Amino acid sequence: MKKLAITMGDPGGVGPEIIIKALYCAEIRNFCTPIVIGDRVVMEEAVNLLKLPLKLRVIKSPEDTVSEIGVIELIDMGEIKYFDKGNATAKNGRAFASWIKKAVVLALNKKVDGIVTAPISKEALRMAGFKWPGHTEMLADLTGTKDYAMMLVGGPLKVILVTIHTALKNVPDLITKSKVLKTIRLAKRACDMLNIRNPRIAVAGLNPHAGEAGIFGDEEIRKIIPAVEEAQKEGITVSGPYPPDTVFHKAYKGDVDIVVCMYHDQGLIPLKMLAFDKGVNVTIGLPFIRTSPDHGTAYDIAWKGIANPSSMIEAIKMAAMLRM
Repeated sequence: MKKLAITMGDPGGVGPEIIIKALYCAEIRNFCTPIVIGDRVVMEEAVNLLKLPLKLRVIKSPEDTVSEIGVIELIDMGEIKYFDKGNATAKNGRAFASWIKKAVVLALNKKVDGIVTAPISKEALRMAGFKWPGHTEMLADLTGTKDYAMMLVGGPLKVILVTIHTALKNVPDLITKSKVLKTIRLAKRACDMLNIRNPRIAVAGLNPHAGEAGIFGDEEIRKIIPAVEEAQKEGITVSGPYPPDTVFHKAYKGDVDIVVCMYHDQGLIPLKMLAFDKGVNVTIGLPFIRTSPDHGTAYDIAWKGIANPSSMIEAIKMAAMLRM
């Protein structure tokens, strides 16, 4: 089975709790050998909070795993002696950044087969002095990856994004033919990783009615259509641009396998409506598999024992089934 590094996420959020609940789930052991990257202080407190019959076993490297029932294996980074709960802090940001970096080193050195990342706080990352706007950009930078994209999977929908974390007013200028074409290619790669043969890729327009022949905007004519046509010449089965208010229905019915979306909320709103508790974030383009729950740190419910682990469970299972 694949060995998966599971980074603990922001210690002040729900990451430690959902990891423990997910690893307590018997079916996870049938999918992979999980190795938590984080701090023993945090994980011990989370185990005590949840009162589950689990023990921690500290290991130095993935080679030391024995995968015992009822045991969570942890690489203890020893970053923090105490931590803040329920809010973003620079200390927590520095800690979770070090855990992510460790997981990346292990993955690049083939010590683990993939990474599953628990949620982090973008605010805490910034407070700690890092300029990455999120997990995706951080992982791309740490691995020197230039062509990458965020794919979200939930229920019957799979969406992949041309632009990610940026203000909506910036999106039209950031949409270019080359970026759309790159994302279409990455959509094809994503389907290969999911073992979808002969995938059907649909591209969403940026404007209402996909621009209505230029009446509501010409980004489709100038940028998106040329990218679709070039991808078709490369042999990729791709169509569009479709009006954004209809293309997700096509995906929901199973008429297409993945939708290329122009901006963050265009893809995430329909996906979260259908699969809020089970959505999975996958970074396409990295030299290793990376998945994550499709939700944030949930500071408001952190350390109360009530966080839902469903998305983390799905993220672990997907990391185990994806192929490079």
